[in-house]
Amino acid sequence: MRTKPFSVIGKPLRKVDAMAKCVGETRYADDLDLPRMTFAKLLRSPLPHARIRGIRTDKAVALEGVYAVITGVDLPEKFGIMPSTQDEEALAIEKVRYAGDPVAAIAASSEAVAEKALNLIEVDYEPLKPILSIEEALGATAESDRIHAWNRRANIQKAASFEFGDVARGFEQAERIFEDTFFFQGNTHLPMEQYCALAQYGPQDKLTLWSSTQTPHYLHRALAKVLGMPMSRIRVIATPVGGGFGGKSDPFSHEICVAKLSMITGRPVKITLTREESFYVHRGRHPVKMRIKTGVKNDGTLQAMHFQSFLDGGGYSSYGLATVYYTGALQTVTYKLPAYKFEGVRVFTNKPPCGPKRGHGTPQPRFAMEVQLDKIAEKLGLDPIDLRLKQLVEPNSVTVNGLRISTTGLRECIEKVAAKAEWKKKFRRLPYGRGVGFAASSYISGAGLPIYWNQMPHSGVQIRLDRGGGITVFCGSIDIGQGSDSVLAFAVAEELGVDPADIRVVTADTDLTPVDLGSYSSRVTVMTGNAAIQACRKLKEMLFQVASELLEVPPNDLEMAEGQIRSQRHPEGAIGFADCVEKAEAKFGTLGATGSYSPPKHPANYKGSGVGPTPSYSYSASIVELCCDPETAEIKIAKIWIAHDCGRAFNPLLVEGQVEGSVYMALGEVLMEEQVFRKNGLHKYPSILEYKSPTTLETPEIETILVETNDPEGPFGAKEAGQGPLLPVIPAVANALYDAVGVRIDEIPITPD
Repeated sequence: MRTKPFSVIGKPLRKVDAMAKCVGETRYADDLDLPRMTFAKLLRSPLPHARIRGIRTDKAVALEGVYAVITGVDLPEKFGIMPSTQDEEALAIEKVRYAGDPVAAIAASSEAVAEKALNLIEVDYEPLKPILSIEEALGATAESDRIHAWNRRANIQKAASFEFGDVARGFEQAERIFEDTFFFQGNTHLPMEQYCALAQYGPQDKLTLWSSTQTPHYLHRALAKVLGMPMSRIRVIATPVGGGFGGKSDPFSHEICVAKLSMITGRPVKITLTREESFYVHRGRHPVKMRIKTGVKNDGTLQAMHFQSFLDGGGYSSYGLATVYYTGALQTVTYKLPAYKFEGVRVFTNKPPCGPKRGHGTPQPRFAMEVQLDKIAEKLGLDPIDLRLKQLVEPNSVTVNGLRISTTGLRECIEKVAAKAEWKKKFRRLPYGRGVGFAASSYISGAGLPIYWNQMPHSGVQIRLDRGGGITVFCGSIDIGQGSDSVLAFAVAEELGVDPADIRVVTADTDLTPVDLGSYSSRVTVMTGNAAIQACRKLKEMLFQVASELLEVPPNDLEMAEGQIRSQRHPEGAIGFADCVEKAEAKFGTLGATGSYSPPKHPANYKGSGVGPTPSYSYSASIVELCCDPETAEIKIAKIWIAHDCGRAFNPLLVEGQVEGSVYMALGEVLMEEQVFRKNGLHKYPSILEYKSPTTLETPEIETILVETNDPEGPFGAKEAGQGPLLPVIPAVANALYDAVGVRIDEIPITPD
């Protein structure tokens, strides 16, 4: 147990990359410009479902300024993020599966020439019946309706069914049973930065790819597979990412195509997708239809739950295998649930593929569950908060589906947010048209298993010390705006007792940095933070050995602080950090150390148990106060209170920023965002002008309360803060609307219509 106060951790320091971004020095992928660079464009299918009978590229090839044209036959190897569902082609070969599916790629002297060449390519399509809804996918039985030939039943990609505890007995013991159906519409990430990649194939037969990606390691693997090259000859550099939110977690066709075009032309090739193309690349929130049957005692105590989810996955698998499980995995880690049955199915449709968006498969069931709990509380005459408080999960417990809980600050989150919002004074007491709503949630802090199952670490860190006292930290993680570079710098600065400004962070370069699996599943703070601390402690042993000899004090009396190594009992006896490094290098040679991290083993051992386990769970509670005009149905959010159990706040300023970002995104999803398609499969609103998301004018006052539980699994006690706070806001808005006007809306988004 640490007794010494922190010098860096817990302080509201600015991000290490903040000034570079503020003054425009940060170079994103589209800022890169190499000599002899060419520009690529993709030809995309205008049809949602069709066979490709032939492609003629001769006119495009003959156009002046065109350097290369490729089609699917040039890249026949399939790929995908999940090892068991490799069903994507860089360019469609026999069939297109959504409007926007790429079928050809061009490298030309300019984007204008490439655009002109696209119009010269002739594709002969045989239109097929488009499948555009969950119901159509489940009902399609004809062979011609099958979107993928490999799936066995209709257009079902994955079906899962689990039962934990005695569900039948649980419902028998229940005194009241409630059944509801909910729908959560799909939506997209909408990052400020569009997708971009730049490839350069050099004379040494080595490929370098710069890309706006969240997962350079998995992109590295995909490039090697599709291009047929050894991984040792491919270098992936993840450039600073202008917003990801999960949308840049897959390997994409545009990344593979520019690599192939560079190999053919011998020139650097860059592609920047348009905003409209970004809507078709998508990988956003799944539309999900949900049915919940819940049995309770008359006092509201949960007895059993049967949860069913139907996911619209779009044209390809992406992370869908995991998403199915995520829609059912975490219902048990918020409230005690003695018996639980889950059935989930993900179907293919002729729409852009869905994937991991902030919260990955958990906002949809959380919306459904928290709204149903509100309904149950009302029918039983209970306060919604009191109903939840009586059955919160206990710390250091194991759920009915085998998920291990470490610390939980949910009770404190609920009590603090209720006090701040004056819940007891306002609930069911405000004038008509004004209301308050409550919801709570939980989320993971890092995944329990890698995507490609193996025994290797999930994250690695190397640290090098130089003779001038400089410190360089190498790690494969990529900062997507969440502040992971700062987390690395702060962790090392705390351990070594130096100023974070003395630390240089080098990340996300597969040639220079050790493997990190990527910025997803709220894993980076926990995993890279722990790996960095481990590497620091190896270096400290060497530095303490040298300082002990110089200061003539035992190593266990030494501490690192304020740029010195000094005696704890006699602080006047000290040596400067840089001086100690110099003397340690003379004694040991070049100073460097590595650290790595793998999550603890989880207790469950059944098929599908790999989705849901995590070193720890974060917890959130939110209260929303809103106004609804009963005539126009216009909703205005007055204020949001949110409390989040983040373990220990590495940097309270950054944690609050992450929490508020989650709240903002949740408001967009609950009130206006929807990725919807016309009958011909074309996106209805592929533009920021028409696809509505909140601006600063629609963003209300947000009061953030950080609850610190000091989790033993996290670095210095930290948990995640990037995704969990999104979850309770959406159902809290729906519950507040009911309090305001007495109307239950079980469908997202909640619009005036």
